[in-house]
Amino acid sequence: MIHEQRVKLMSRLAMYEKKEGKKNVQIGTYFRSDYLSLRILGSVLSGSAVYLLGLVLYVLYDSEEFVNMIYRSDVAQLAEKALLYYVIFVSAYALITYVVFAFKYRKARNRLKVYFNNLRRLQILYQRERKEKRQ
Repeated sequence: MIHEQRVKLMSRLAMYEKKEGKKNVQIGTYFRSDYLSLRILGSVLSGSAVYLLGLVLYVLYDSEEFVNMIYRSDVAQLAEKALLYYVIFVSAYALITYVVFAFKYRKARNRLKVYFNNLRRLQILYQRERKEKRQ
């Protein structure tokens, strides 16, 4: 005998598993701090690469002005200024990464809770069906 409630629940679970379940399960295997740390580390590395690339492109684009700037000012002061901009850029990038991935993590965990609650409901429906067959 087909139970309509069980079939609806099973189809809802299957759709979730097919669409976003794999991503959410992968995210759910991490603790929040570990997940965010990995994402922030990756963003700091990629932000550093982007900053370095931008700096190189700036030097190549306006190399005459860059050389004049080196002769006019102190190299240590110029390096300090570049380092300050680097810290500001990478910090802003890491902060944005933290906000975005904290939101993604919370959303994935909430969806996983709903998924596991639905699995428990399905298990209860199966147990009820077995009890009905025994009687």
